[in-house]
Amino acid sequence: MEVVQVLHMKGGVGETSYANNSLVQQKVISMTKPITEEAITKFYCSTYPAAIAIADLGCSSGPNTLFVISELIKVVDSIRQKIGQKSPEYQVFLNDLPGNDFNTIFKSLPSFQNKLKKQLFAGSGPCFFTGVPGSFYGRLFRNKSLHFIHSSYSLQWLSQVPEGLESNKGNIYMATTSPPDVLRAYYEQFQQDFSLFLKCRSEELVAGGHMVLTFLGRRSDDPASKECCYIWELLAKALNEMVFEGLIEEEKLNSFNIPQYTPSPAEVKSEVLKEGSFTIDRLEVTAVNWNAYQNEVDLSDAFKDGGYNVAKCMRAVAEPLLASHFGEAIIDEVFRRYREIVADRMSKEKTEFVNVIISLIKA
Repeated sequence: MEVVQVLHMKGGVGETSYANNSLVQQKVISMTKPITEEAITKFYCSTYPAAIAIADLGCSSGPNTLFVISELIKVVDSIRQKIGQKSPEYQVFLNDLPGNDFNTIFKSLPSFQNKLKKQLFAGSGPCFFTGVPGSFYGRLFRNKSLHFIHSSYSLQWLSQVPEGLESNKGNIYMATTSPPDVLRAYYEQFQQDFSLFLKCRSEELVAGGHMVLTFLGRRSDDPASKECCYIWELLAKALNEMVFEGLIEEEKLNSFNIPQYTPSPAEVKSEVLKEGSFTIDRLEVTAVNWNAYQNEVDLSDAFKDGGYNVAKCMRAVAEPLLASHFGEAIIDEVFRRYREIVADRMSKEKTEFVNVIISLIKA
């Protein structure tokens, strides 16, 4: 599987698109907001620059793409207005892999900019947008050209499926039944990728620049713990059922693995310290329910079905990967089964995603 080609969230604005099924990610961004706002405040108040270059890495498409950017700009605008400072100009870089639905983002920019202008004080500086297709496991920007980097729910994705996973039969990710060499292969791929990411960003950020990264992660030291792997184990269960019924070839299933690693805070910290270009300002762990609609009021009946919500959220993330390997024909059936399996599990136990958030300053 060529990850750069096939890894992207489901594009467009249809019923199964990521744009319409990314409430979990939005909640995570909102939970991280105090850390992000603190970081941009510290940066701005340390130099009061005439221009600020912000990059959102793994921006995807849909409402979340511009949500973070607008919050960052509003924070800076509020500070400069209070102290009577001339507004900086803003350069915003939106990065994702080439398969990302950049067209949907670009179409939404005029209305976004009009709305943002109304929320800012008079005299706020212009905001320029640039799309940057490419992998963040490599250089994306000129030397010392960025002031602030944000990335949410992207860095758990690896640059490739780790090598040496032949013994991971019947699984599509790290699982409780995965042999130790599979867990080791995943961890080593994460180490290699994240250290390269840090090296590239250290070259692109100015000294004193800030970076806030949110990973889908885990609290546990066990990389195959339920808190990070269970949601994929349940998808593997649906696929295995279909193998048993002859709807999917067993060989197809055994050769499919998800290119993801959900790190612990200790693993993230270890790579940052090893790479050596950044100081750690904050390192925190939060959690969000699998069903983003839990505790929401005035929901239509469809959204009261937790299994339905989670299956749709996961479909928006995983469909392009599954379709490229198994073909489009099985997708509806896989997620119909997955919805039932997830609903059953959610009725019996607490299910949540764990988030690892790190705020870094370029030394």
